[in-house]
Amino acid sequence: MLASKLLFPLSCGPTKVARHFLLWGSKRRASFAADQKLDIKGIYPPISTPFNIKEEVDYVKLEANLEKYSSVPFRGFVVQGSNGEYAYLTREERIEVVRRVRQNVPKTKLLMAGSGCESTQATIEMTISMANAGVDAVLVVTPCYYRGRMTSAALIHHYTKVADSSPVPVVLYSVPGNTGLDLPVDAIVALSHHPNIVGLKDSGGDVTRIGLIIHKTRNQDFQVLSGSAGFLMAGYSVGAVGGVCALANILGNQVCELERLALAGQWEAAKELQYRLIEPNNAVTRKFGIPGLKQAMEWFGYHGGHCRPPLLPLTEGEVKDLHKDFTANGWL
Repeated sequence: MLASKLLFPLSCGPTKVARHFLLWGSKRRASFAADQKLDIKGIYPPISTPFNIKEEVDYVKLEANLEKYSSVPFRGFVVQGSNGEYAYLTREERIEVVRRVRQNVPKTKLLMAGSGCESTQATIEMTISMANAGVDAVLVVTPCYYRGRMTSAALIHHYTKVADSSPVPVVLYSVPGNTGLDLPVDAIVALSHHPNIVGLKDSGGDVTRIGLIIHKTRNQDFQVLSGSAGFLMAGYSVGAVGGVCALANILGNQVCELERLALAGQWEAAKELQYRLIEPNNAVTRKFGIPGLKQAMEWFGYHGGHCRPPLLPLTEGEVKDLHKDFTANGWL
């Protein structure tokens, strides 16, 4: 397909830059498709975005966190995922955060960035911008504002257009806890045939569903990442290849150790470690969310920083409850 046929009409007309990247992307995909799809196995922290008291992105603290993470055996990093508060950042901030991370992370580390927007057009534009900022792949969350019309057909059309236009490989992202929408299994299976769609991050926590997706896509060189440390071992047991885990922002070495144990088939030791990660993981995801994640990061020597409103910091009682979830499992 010609690059010109891949373009959607932009609000001010397609720019020369967009045309250039779409053409470059089609050439890159043609070369990439001839080889094996990008291997995304491993553990990734969906890194947080620290803000200062003025609610500005604190790039100095972001870079300090990345320096500390350099000693953890992560496969790479996810930038502008849900834990990065991407929904509260401007377009310019989203791109600049990715650019700064790329500058501070070695090329040996895989960098994935969230490029999902509500419209297909906006997602394509953001995807091209993320590619230009140096990412190795993009993570595209399901559009959900009009979730009642987000049928399998609509979602297949959306992701196909994005993948057709993307200069880098695409990873599907299903996070029903935030979107209220599960990416349907039949849509995932259909999209797994696309040469530029390499995998899925599933944050729903339904291991039966994850196993079914892996079973139905295993002939497509399609990889699935568990979207939480709370069911990481279970994900490995049914064929997931890694995880994008909020808790890895805090207990990165421990999450990577769980990966090692599972891959080595040391299931008893993996089970014991998994047990100790469930409550802390739940505390920084479902229970207290990003404010809890940022508070816990401070206890472990990272820079959580402020949240951007309307997110509020934890109350004194919530801080005590959060602390208990870590101390009861031997982490503090």
